[in-house]
Amino acid sequence: MLQQIFSHTPLYVWAILGFLVYRGVLASRAREVTLRKLCIIPLVMLALSLSGVHGCFGFHGVAPFAWTIGALAGAALAWTLTDTRKIVAIPERSSVRRPGSWVPLILMMSIFCMKYAVAVTLVIAPAYAHATGFIAPVCLAYGCFSGLFIGGLLRTVAVYRQAPMTSGPQGAAV
Repeated sequence: MLQQIFSHTPLYVWAILGFLVYRGVLASRAREVTLRKLCIIPLVMLALSLSGVHGCFGFHGVAPFAWTIGALAGAALAWTLTDTRKIVAIPERSSVRRPGSWVPLILMMSIFCMKYAVAVTLVIAPAYAHATGFIAPVCLAYGCFSGLFIGGLLRTVAVYRQAPMTSGPQGAAV
């Protein structure tokens, strides 16, 4: 049965998995990242999360409510737990220096595996797509995962915005 499941998985799903692993490994190393690039993974995770909710359950009933509660909880948790002492803003280059962490890879793989498991479950037992007992926790988890990424991004942007701007070759404060 497992072989059937994997063989019927579209190729683009494996491409997404490869991209997420690549980005997760990148996140494991301390590096300087532009604000624009910093937005990529949270937006990809948001898109995967919302597409999972919409594609499986639609945006009606308990699904969007549970997703929103999860997203707010995840964002609040990420905002609280993000260690801002380790984030260095570099306004001259519109970037930040972030410490490496394996947490983004773990979160991305969790989202990917959950989305995959939900899709397989709904193929095997399509009635679950209408069961509140299945919909609510799935959408809550999707929202929480997205919120963790968005909350971490917002916290990092807040650190960046609080950094003093410098000018000139000596880096003198404005």
